[in-house]
Amino acid sequence: MSAHAPMTRLTLRDLSAKKDAGEPIVMVTAYDYPSAQIVEEAGVDIVLVGDSAAMTVLGYDSTVPVTTDEMLMLTKAVRRGLTRPLLVGDLPFGSYEASDERALATAQRFIKEAGVDLVKIERGGTTVDRARALVNAGIPVVGHVGLTPQTATSLGGYRAQGRTAEAALTVIDDALALQDAGVSLLVIEAVPSEVTAALAPLLRIPLIGIGAGADADGQVLVFHDLLGIYAGGVAKFVKRYADVRGVSIAGVAAYAGEVRGGEYPAPEHGYGMADGEAARLQELLAAR
Repeated sequence: MSAHAPMTRLTLRDLSAKKDAGEPIVMVTAYDYPSAQIVEEAGVDIVLVGDSAAMTVLGYDSTVPVTTDEMLMLTKAVRRGLTRPLLVGDLPFGSYEASDERALATAQRFIKEAGVDLVKIERGGTTVDRARALVNAGIPVVGHVGLTPQTATSLGGYRAQGRTAEAALTVIDDALALQDAGVSLLVIEAVPSEVTAALAPLLRIPLIGIGAGADADGQVLVFHDLLGIYAGGVAKFVKRYADVRGVSIAGVAAYAGEVRGGEYPAPEHGYGMADGEAARLQELLAAR
């Protein structure tokens, strides 16, 4: 393919084909135009504008405070940076749980205003009803089971779920209920590998893991975590592939040092006037 040929956007059918072929699916978060361009060029399959942006980008202490308008602003920026990957918009806490009508109204905003391909909601329980209502309205949905950060407090904090047989069965039942409701994709977070291994053969839809072992059909990580941008602590399952924060601090410190030392800007960093114009400027100033 020519380097200048347009890239074809992936579809849900492409993801299903990857699952059937045993080809791992790559998913990553992004929160703005530059990060979208980076993950696009890196060749990922799915981009999630996660409500993790509440903590990694907006500085909240959890995902709960982030608003629909804030998430839409970030999602629209990511949309402008993407061509090939599927784009998933995370519906924030409080924007869909109350009723099917509320869920539908929020999801429609993400599709119409931000151009997402799918919306993501968390948990099983009543969320299954919300998922079914969205699917019935023609909106593709991503489900999320296991550790669900929006309700982490009720789960005992940010800790692995499904560590007993009974708890694991609850996670599996939630996943199967979401599949039956018609979701197109499932994320399973922070569960023992054995739970994912037991669930994966029961699903017809792709399963994306995060801290859930290698038996899922793909993996997702937070952009800031895998690149070492975010200064906060990271979960056990995170592997850091770069130290962008360290490089950035060193770069800004070097800039600050050169400014303070009079080394920057050097002559090559400036602009010059056309021949004779500097002398003419001095004449004009002298005549005032």
